[in-house]
Amino acid sequence: MFQFNFGNRFGKNYREVPPEGGEEQPRQKKWGRGSGAKHVKKAAAGIVIALIAVFFASSCWYTIQEEEQAVVCTFGTPKAVTEPGLHFKIPLVQTVTKVNTTIQGLSVGYDDELQYTEDAMMITSDYNFIRVDFYAEYRISDPVKALYASEDPVKVLDNIAQNCIRTTIGSYTVDAVLTTGKNEIQANIRDMIMEKLDIYDIGIQLVSITIQDAQPPTAEVIEAFKAVETAKQGKDTALNNANKYRNEQIPQAEAEADKILQDAEAEKESRINEAEGQVARFNSMYEEYVKYPAITRQRMFYEAMEDVLPDMKVIIEGGNGSQVQQLLPLEPFSSMESTNSGETEAVENGQ
Repeated sequence: MFQFNFGNRFGKNYREVPPEGGEEQPRQKKWGRGSGAKHVKKAAAGIVIALIAVFFASSCWYTIQEEEQAVVCTFGTPKAVTEPGLHFKIPLVQTVTKVNTTIQGLSVGYDDELQYTEDAMMITSDYNFIRVDFYAEYRISDPVKALYASEDPVKVLDNIAQNCIRTTIGSYTVDAVLTTGKNEIQANIRDMIMEKLDIYDIGIQLVSITIQDAQPPTAEVIEAFKAVETAKQGKDTALNNANKYRNEQIPQAEAEADKILQDAEAEKESRINEAEGQVARFNSMYEEYVKYPAITRQRMFYEAMEDVLPDMKVIIEGGNGSQVQQLLPLEPFSSMESTNSGETEAVENGQ
C-alpha cells in the first residue's frame, strides 16, 4: 500500500507505507527536473545545429556587384571572379575578398582640405621653386595582383607618381610649368607612370593625371608671375588684333591689286590697239610713199610743221615770177587717201 504525502508537491519527498508490522521505507523521487533538463539539452542542441546549418548555408554564397570583382582563395591559391551575380563557395575552405574596380582618385600635393602639402614643393630646370599639385585617376585592372603583388598598391602608385612628377617638372622651366607647357608635362608624366606600372605589375591601371594648380611659393613671386602673365596676355591680344587687321586689309589690298591689274590689262590692250593702228597707218603711208615719194615727203613735212607750229600759215608762191601771193589751205595727209589720182597729178604739176 502506498501513502502519498500531499503536503509535498511534485519533486518533494514521499514515503512508501508498508503493510502493518512492516518498516517504512523512505524513497525520494524528483518529478519534472530530470525530464526537463533532457528537453532543454535537446532544444539547445537543436538550436546549435540550426545555427551551424544557417551559418554554413549563408557562408556558401556570395554576391558580386557590377562595379566589383572578387578574389576566391582556395587553400592559398587565389583566383579572380569577374562575373557579377550570385556565386557559390566552400565554407571554411574558400575565402572571398571583394575589390572595387571603378575609377578612383588620388591627390598628389594637396590634402582633403585642398591645402598644399610638402609634396607639392618642386624645383624646375632653371632652379626656381614652384608648388604643383596633381589629381590622378586609376582603376584596379587585376584584383589578384592588387591584393597579393604588394601590401598597398595605392601607396606604390602614389610613390611612382611623385617620382615621375618631380622628374618631369625638373626638366621644364618655371614659365613652361605655369603657362604653356602644362599639356605636354601631363602627357609625359602619364607615359612615364604607365611605363613604370607595367614594370612593377601591381594590378593598377592609370586612367589620367592632370595638373590642378601651379603657383610660385611666395607672394612676391606670385605677383611677379602674374605681371608676366598679364604681359603675355597683352602680347596675345596685340597679336590677335594685328591678325584681325591683317585679315581685314588683305582682301581689300587684293581687291585693289586686282583692279590695278585689270586697269593695266585694259591699258595694255589699248596701247596694243593704238600701236597696231599706228602700224597700219604707217604701212598705208609707206604704200603711198612708195607710189609718190616726193609728194609724200612734202605732206609729211607740212603735217610735222603743223604739229610743231600750229599757228603757222603756209604760203605757196607762184613759180612764174609774179608778185601775187596766194594762200593755199593744206588738207591733212589722211584726207589725201580719198583724193583721186587726177588731183594728185595736178598738185605735182603745180610743184
